[in-house]
Order: sequence, then C-alpha cells, then structure tokens
Amino acid sequence: MALLTRAEYAAIAATLNFPTGAFIDGGYRPAISGKTFPTLNPATGETLAQIAACSAEDVDFAVLKAREAFDDGRWSRMHPSERKAVLIRLTKLMTRNARELAVMESLDSGKTIYDCETVDVPEAINCLKWHAETADKIYDQVSPASDDHIAMILREPIGVVGLVLPWNFPLLMLAWKLGPALAAGCSVVLKPAEETSLTALRIAELAHEAGLPRGVLAVLPGSGPDVGEPLGRHMDVDMISFTGSTETGKRFLRYAADSNAKEVVLEMGGKNPAIVMDDAENLDRVAAHIVNGAFWNMGENCSATSRLIVHRAVRDDLMARITAHAREWVVGDPLAPETRVGALVSEGHYTKVCGYLDQADNILLGGKAENGFVEPTIVALPDNDHPLAREEIFGPVLSVIEVGSFDEAIATANDTDYGLCAALFTANAKRAIRGARMLRAGTVTVNSFGEGDITTPFGGHKQSGFGGRDNGLHAHDQYTQLKTIWLDLADDADEAVD
Repeated sequence: MALLTRAEYAAIAATLNFPTGAFIDGGYRPAISGKTFPTLNPATGETLAQIAACSAEDVDFAVLKAREAFDDGRWSRMHPSERKAVLIRLTKLMTRNARELAVMESLDSGKTIYDCETVDVPEAINCLKWHAETADKIYDQVSPASDDHIAMILREPIGVVGLVLPWNFPLLMLAWKLGPALAAGCSVVLKPAEETSLTALRIAELAHEAGLPRGVLAVLPGSGPDVGEPLGRHMDVDMISFTGSTETGKRFLRYAADSNAKEVVLEMGGKNPAIVMDDAENLDRVAAHIVNGAFWNMGENCSATSRLIVHRAVRDDLMARITAHAREWVVGDPLAPETRVGALVSEGHYTKVCGYLDQADNILLGGKAENGFVEPTIVALPDNDHPLAREEIFGPVLSVIEVGSFDEAIATANDTDYGLCAALFTANAKRAIRGARMLRAGTVTVNSFGEGDITTPFGGHKQSGFGGRDNGLHAHDQYTQLKTIWLDLADDADEAVD
C-alpha cells in the first residue's frame, strides 16, 4: 500500500471516531464506576478521547462473561475450522480498515505513520491470519502403548486467559497473543496499556462484527493497579500472558502464587548486544542494520540493539558509517511519511530517557531532546559497567563498547541480567555458529538485526522471559493444556485370574 501525504493522513485523523468504552460481552460500555481517563497524542499533548477507566469490578464482570462463554462451548467447542473462518473474517475487516488502524495507532502512541503502515498493521494482520490457519492443523497424538491399550494425548484450550499488553507495539503485540489464544478456543480478557488503548478496543469491535461470540473477548482499559493486578490475582483466570518491563512481569508471578497458581508467560526487557568482529563483511550494510536495530520505533523496543560491542580494528570505520546512516533518520511529526523517529509515548517516559542522556559523558552523535522527541543518540562507554550499558533505556540511544577479541566480545555481551536478543556480525561461519550458541539469548541473528518471523518462537533467557514463547507453533502451547486419555482394550477373559 503506497504511503499518503501528511495532509491526507491529517484528513483521516480528523474523521476518526475513537472508541471510549470498555468492550465486554459483545459491546462497548462505560466503566462500572463511571470513571474515565484521557488518552493523549504524545506528539502534540492533545487529548484524543476520554476512555473508560476500568477497575476490579469490571474485571470480575468480564471474567464472569468469559467463563460463561468458555463453559457453554460457544467458542471453546466450536469446530476448529469454524473458529478459523471467524478469525479470517477478522483479518479481512482489519485489511478493509487498515489505514484507519494505522492512523489511530500513530496518534495514540507517537509511532511514525511509516512504521504503522509498513510494519505494525500488515504484520498484525498476517499474524492473526497465520494463527487462524493453524486452528485446524495442529494434531493431537497417540502414544506408543501396548496392544491392549490406546493412549491419546489431547490439546485442550486452557480456559479464560488474561492478556496484558505493552504500549510500544499495541496492535502487533495484541496479534501475537490474541491469535493463538483464540485459535486454541480460549476466552480472553485483554488489558491494553493505559497509554495506548484505542486500537485494541477497535479490534474487539471488528472481531464481534466478524462473528466472534459474545463474552469471548473483552478489552478493559485502565491502570495496572486497577485492572492488571486484579486480573493477575483473579481466581477464575487460568493463565496470564504479559509483555512489558521485567519489574512488572515479576509481579504477575507473585499474583499467581497468591491466588490460584495460574499459568504465567512473561516476555520482558532486554539489553541486547550487537557484536561486530574484525572480519565482518560490508561494513556499510552492518551499519544500516545497527542503526535500524537501535532507532527503529524510537528505541522503544524490547529487542532493540542498545549495545554495540565492536572490535577495535574496525571501530572507527564502522562508526563513521553508522553516523552517516543515523543522520538519515528524520525526527518529527509522526504523521509525516518521511519521519522515521516520532515522539516518545508519554511525558513520564520522555523524562526517564532524558535522565539517561544526562549520564552520557561522551556523546558521539545526537543527544538533543525537546518536547517529547529525542533524536538518535550514540554514546561511547568506557566499559560494560556504565548504567547506559546495564539498564534498559527504551529510547533511541546506542551505547558503544570497544573490545579486542572474540572471547571478550561474547563475555561482554553475556554480562547482563537480560537475554532476549543478540546479533553477531562475522564472515567466519564457524565463529558465527559457535558465537550464536555461546550467546545467552532467546533469538540470535547472524549478520543482521531481527526477531525472526511469525514461524519462529520469540522470548528470552534470564530476566527477559519466563514460561513460554510468542510466535510460531510454540505460542499455542501456552494457551492449551495436555490431557491423557488411557483406553484399556484388554478382553476381560484375558485378564481373568485363576
């Protein structure tokens, strides 16, 4: 789909009808308390809409309706091919409304319309379509039992699941979780990030239009304490899937322990290294990957390349090329199609990122921050012990650490509490494979920046992940539980005892 002009996107924005109610039992409704909160455009500070501020009462009501829907089988016992058909209709409705979703996402999050149009919306549609197609293609199993027995191993939907989304990829992370959850037959209570509720609410409406039965999907906007914690502690929620900060993710483990020991899957923070060795080929291409990994989505990305670990033999040449590429990343109005770096999501997050810039002693590029916008920034660090090397900034800041050997590079990369992603640039195939196996991360890319694709599981080691994976067939594991059915076929006469 070709990009429009700034004026054309502004015209679309002026006609949007923003959803404002919680979506429960097949329709929008106000919060039971009647309270609302403003959702803001980070690029301008203007209020887009007043959204229903849900609380524990709304959680209870949504879970009740979700449980009713699950238990009566209107979705959980629907034939998998019929569930697939509903989800395919949803993707067609999303395609029909793709431009509206892209503009809404950009306004609500500060993300560039370029990313929303070319990445977030099309990939969300593709993700939901991919998982829809798996609904009637994942087979159960029969174990190798004796001639007198048959042992069937069945996958069954786990029940009522809570999906807790981050604000950096509102629509795409919704698709990553909602696709396999609904394909499995679960009922879903979804909490979008407080900062970015609009597209989740709109998707719920489209899903209902596509034929998703009442009660199967609820979307509850609100704060973490008011919605997230009650959902995590709810005795009738069978599973939680969370994407967000490590600190918040750990709370859901405590909520589960304090309630019904529900299943918990966490995809959390990252401090991801990109290692560039002295034998890396085509340094200009390497530089382009490094810049994209560091500054895409304003660095508000758990898999962002935030640490460049570079061999001193190629450091100067590589840094010259990185600097040239970084200058091409235009900062500005998110609705302008030429903009590559939009606004940070909130004033609070902007202040946090600026605090890290204040700790940067040797800025090689950028460093300017103004009115919610931070330009791509490159900082040279003396070692891996600096706060900018240890802590997740979640902004467009690339830290550069120089090393002198392969072993030092791997040790530096692994010297972190996180383990989500890593990248290794080398022309030596043995070194590439050996390094990829040595790096303690859930996804390792060689000679590129990336996260794999919809077919590959995504999640982290150490404090970057817990309990499961998004994407791929592996994502379906967390929304199902296994049941063994053991059939005894022996003839009673054969078992008679004299």
